[in-house]
Amino acid sequence: MTTDIPNTPAKRRFDWKGLAWLFVFFWYFSGVTQALIQLNGTSGFAGFRDAFFLSSLWLIPVLLFPKRAKLIAGVLGLVLFLCSLLSFGYFLIYQQEFSQSVIFVIFESNDAEAGEYLSQYFVWWMVPAFLAYTAGAALLWTRVRPVQLARPKALIVSLVLLALFVALPIAKQIPRTPTLADAWQKFEDRIEPAVPWQLLIGYRNYRQQLSGMEAMLEANAKVPPLTHLVDSGAGLPATLVLIIGESTNRGHMSLYGYPRETNPELDRMKDQLSVFTNVVSPRPYTIEALQQVLTFADEKHPDLFLTTPSIVDVMKQAGYKTWWITNQQTLTKRNTMLTTFSQQADEQVYLNNNRNQNAAQYDGDVLEPFAKVLADKAPRKLIVIHLLGTHVNYDYRYPQEFAKFSGRDGTPPGLNDDQVKTYNSYDNAVLYNDFVVSSIIKQFGATDPNGFLLYLSDHGEDVYDSGKHDSLGRNEGRPTVPMYTIPFIAWASPKWRATHDWNFAGALGRPYSSSSLIHTWADMAGLSFDEHDRSKSLVSPAFVARTRYIGDPYQPSSLRDFGDLAKQQPDQGAAQSVTSQ
Repeated sequence: MTTDIPNTPAKRRFDWKGLAWLFVFFWYFSGVTQALIQLNGTSGFAGFRDAFFLSSLWLIPVLLFPKRAKLIAGVLGLVLFLCSLLSFGYFLIYQQEFSQSVIFVIFESNDAEAGEYLSQYFVWWMVPAFLAYTAGAALLWTRVRPVQLARPKALIVSLVLLALFVALPIAKQIPRTPTLADAWQKFEDRIEPAVPWQLLIGYRNYRQQLSGMEAMLEANAKVPPLTHLVDSGAGLPATLVLIIGESTNRGHMSLYGYPRETNPELDRMKDQLSVFTNVVSPRPYTIEALQQVLTFADEKHPDLFLTTPSIVDVMKQAGYKTWWITNQQTLTKRNTMLTTFSQQADEQVYLNNNRNQNAAQYDGDVLEPFAKVLADKAPRKLIVIHLLGTHVNYDYRYPQEFAKFSGRDGTPPGLNDDQVKTYNSYDNAVLYNDFVVSSIIKQFGATDPNGFLLYLSDHGEDVYDSGKHDSLGRNEGRPTVPMYTIPFIAWASPKWRATHDWNFAGALGRPYSSSSLIHTWADMAGLSFDEHDRSKSLVSPAFVARTRYIGDPYQPSSLRDFGDLAKQQPDQGAAQSVTSQ
């Protein structure tokens, strides 16, 4: 006797291989860069770990809708791919992880400046690297296939993934943080290594910062005045000039001992100048540096630029009419936070209205409006001049008649032809900057003023000066001495010298950070007020040498002593002749 067995289909085995291909595809867009970071030894394991686990969240939609797995993976993959190009490219340039701080700098830059950076740093070998990266993504997508999982099981797996990699990390932070918002912030910090969260979180923070920037002008009007401000020259005519340079490393200035003659004009008037030889910037980025340089903010109190007077405010309170002349690109008056500072002045002159910064917009253009302001009948004037200085792309910072330096003489050893060209272009930009700054001083002096002028750069620039001569630009994540060493030069008219103590011979070599500039400026201007700390004034007899911190004050663990950095990098090329003084 036989028994008929029903013809039932064989139980289908779960497609683990298909699931693995799906995971690798989604992991690729965060994981490749994180793997390179690990291989290069530039960061800890946490970023690689978090990107690995977070990539599994993209499995949820393809598990829930397996019939459309290929399409869903393709759409998500394209978005992740486009977002990942920034972090991948940034690593290729800097060998560093693309961070939220970098995103802030990118979004604060306008399109033209971003394009200029691209033209400065993009090199030929990046093309095949990007092509290979793109080919890898396309190849992995061809391996994607539907992974069948019963709907109840797919829902359970999805909930488990969300619980493990979203809910649980937030829940762990709640007991450690005062509010749920703080716990969420910690969670955001954790997911930053993965795309697209780098851009999404960065953009949201940028919008918040932008909103704060716009509100800053309104809030600035409500900042309480300084307490018991006294001006030793109150009632007397006076004109004070502050020149803010850009990206100029004093190690490339012959005024500071650089072998190439990059400062013929300033060299000739050296006897009239107070040349301070040991001043550094707190940060290597314009906006972040000036938040401290122009205000009472510092590494311990980074937000004071929002709630205390700036140098412009101080001088307005002292009875000065204020101007801000800028050659920094200004497509709109609220293009960057720099515009916020400029709007604090009574009058502004925006010179650079080019859509494309790669244009012949030279700093010499500030001379004409400066002359007009000097001729203004206001008895007491503060004039801030913000230059483009030696900002990349260096070729666009000087007219051809200043293209003096070429060839390999005077350049670091081992540079290729393109690097030699860049190095020479930077020195030519320094040469033109010498012409502009010296012309401003001469123009000012010709009016027989009662006043002084101070010139400093916002930060320095590493142009193949340090280590193996392979570093170009600025990178706070991998600091070098030339990124922070800046010129700091003062000039005073005979009338001002006659009524003010201007003998700074004993102060020229003092170690100083421009983050305390407002205290030095007050002493130079003959001002006193309760908030004035003379121990932070470079020219005061009460000066006290302090640790010169560099780094992001919003990440205190990243702060470091510039003196320690200088000791760790003893060979900084030309810059070292002055930084050790």
